[in-house]
Amino acid sequence: MNVTVITLIFFVLAVVVFIKLHNVLGQRTGNERPPFDPYSKPQKHTGEAEGRAENEANVISLPVRPKKQGDYSEIDTLAPAGSALNDGLRRIVRADPDFAPAAFTSGVRSAYEIIVTAFAAGERAPLRQLLAPEIYADFAAAMDAREAEGKTVNFSFVGMDRIAITAAVLQESEAQITLAMTSEIVSATYDRDGELVEGDPKALVILRDLWTFARDTRSSDPNWLLVATDEA
Repeated sequence: MNVTVITLIFFVLAVVVFIKLHNVLGQRTGNERPPFDPYSKPQKHTGEAEGRAENEANVISLPVRPKKQGDYSEIDTLAPAGSALNDGLRRIVRADPDFAPAAFTSGVRSAYEIIVTAFAAGERAPLRQLLAPEIYADFAAAMDAREAEGKTVNFSFVGMDRIAITAAVLQESEAQITLAMTSEIVSATYDRDGELVEGDPKALVILRDLWTFARDTRSSDPNWLLVATDEA
C-alpha cells in the first residue's frame, strides 16, 4: 500500500515537471537553429542575402576629391614664370594633370642607368621597353657591330651628379622633355683575345648627355620613351 502511494506520488510529480518543461521550452518543429559550431563556415540565408543586396544597392557613394588643377608651384621653382621652359611644362600639365616634374626626373635618373648598363652588356630586352623604335634600331645596330667584332665591355655605373630639365614642348598631344645629365662611369672594351682596345678599367669617365623623352598624353600607357640622344 505504501509502495503504491509513493509510486503514484512520483508519477504525478513527473507529469507536472513534463507539463512545465513543455510550456517553457515548447515543442520542436524542425525549424530550430542548429547548435553553434565555431569551426563551421557561416551559412547565408536567402532572406538575409536579399536584404543585404537591397541595402548595398541603396548605398550612396562618397564624393571623390577631384584632381588639383592649375597648381604650377613646382614648375615655378624650376623655371621663371613666362620662360619657354615654364610655359612648356605648364602646357604638359594641362594635357596630363598627373605629370609632376620631380617624379619624372627621378624616373629618368633610373631609366638612364638601366639604358647605359643594358647597352654595355648587350641586353636588348630592357632597351626595347625604354627606347623609341628608331632609337632602339640605332642602339641595336651598334651592339650588333660590337658583337660581330668579338668585343666585350666591362662597365660600371658609378652615379649621376646632375640632372635637370632644360626644355619642354607639347606638340599636339605628344609631350617632349629634354634633360641635361652628368654621370660618372667606368668603361673598358676588350677584343676577342681579351686585349684592351678602348677605355680604362681603372679610370673614372664623366659623361654629359642631353636626352629627350616623349609620351603621348592621350595614351593610357604612363611610360616615357627615349626619342633622342646628344652630348651636352
